[in-house]
Amino acid sequence: MKKKHHHKKKPSIIKKWTGRLHLWLGLGIGFLIFIISITGALYVFKDEIENFTRKDVIYHNEQNIEQKQVLPIRVLERSVVDQVKEKYPVHWVNIPIDKKMSYLFYWYEHNPKGWNYFDEFPIYKVAYVNPYNGKVLRTYDEKNGFFQIVKMIHWSYLLKQEWGSYLVGIPVIIFVIMLISGIILWWPKNKAARKQRFSFRWQNVKSWKRKNYDLHNVLGFYASVFALIFSLTGLFYAFFVVQAAFYFIFSGGETVYPDFSSIKTKAPIELRTEGTLDKISNTVKTKYPDSYGFSIDLGHEHMDDHAHPNFEVYVKHLSYSYHKSSSLIFDENSGELLHTHDMKDKNFGEKTVGANYDIHVGSILGLPTKIIAFIVSLICASLPVTGFMIWWGRRKKKTPKTVKTFFK
Repeated sequence: MKKKHHHKKKPSIIKKWTGRLHLWLGLGIGFLIFIISITGALYVFKDEIENFTRKDVIYHNEQNIEQKQVLPIRVLERSVVDQVKEKYPVHWVNIPIDKKMSYLFYWYEHNPKGWNYFDEFPIYKVAYVNPYNGKVLRTYDEKNGFFQIVKMIHWSYLLKQEWGSYLVGIPVIIFVIMLISGIILWWPKNKAARKQRFSFRWQNVKSWKRKNYDLHNVLGFYASVFALIFSLTGLFYAFFVVQAAFYFIFSGGETVYPDFSSIKTKAPIELRTEGTLDKISNTVKTKYPDSYGFSIDLGHEHMDDHAHPNFEVYVKHLSYSYHKSSSLIFDENSGELLHTHDMKDKNFGEKTVGANYDIHVGSILGLPTKIIAFIVSLICASLPVTGFMIWWGRRKKKTPKTVKTFFK
């Protein structure tokens, strides 16, 4: 009686061409996706690491602060300038609500003519300052710091942002296509195949090729949904059309983002005094006593002309995330509050756009989502490696030896 031979079913024409597309695209952009993903993973815990390494200056440790008053902002600025002796003007100050925390004075210049990151940003520097005596506790060169370099590799490969972000965005678009094609290739044909696609079954498997194949497929499947979210939120920064689409979809069809440029300073410049910024600061502190902090621009001229339609103060409500925020517009001369835009005033499209950064870096819900972002980024970095090894293993597959016969 003859044995029945079970022939392996040929893949469908759709899967066949999907597989080829997946392979060609992977070989084309694999290295770039590895760079983007690994830098994303390295950046995830930036805040936690910096909060630990800078903990001795984040808090100024001034004693008896209940009986003391912080120095006026302009007085602090002059003190900082005298101590740091930087040729560029101070750009803005971050003021925490917690009285135990230091003020942060930032130098930041953008040169539109620069062709790479180092030329485009002549300076990005911060000074941690005791607001009660004006002493600079420490300065950090953020421009050349580890996490800033990692961020800018991730953002633009250290090239000019204007076009470097496109060079990052295009591979990410292709990666999105690969994620979709990967799911099509992964999709099991039957119940028996399904069992092998959800977990590693290596009890009797010794072949590294099989283990590598499973790593690519199983990890790729579990990471795919999150990878798609991180990819789309990344494209938000590379292409304006993605920003517009996000706002249109989540605002229920709105096509115009709220515009408050008509709210401008009207008081005469003669009303501007040394205490105007302090008046603004005290208004914010009184209005949002439970927030984390806020930023005030110090109003100097900068390399990129620093043109703003009005004097806006950004209020950050959470320490770990930016998605809960308020914007206040003040009269720059009188310090009068002209307009308030809180979370309750924003439509869902505005909230989604405001949460995009936190979703992208995994900080939207704090540490749990950061851990997810870190793991998914590492898996995304591994996919080009394991995918290349699958292709290389098949390419190097030995041709079977000629079968010997008993007949000569």
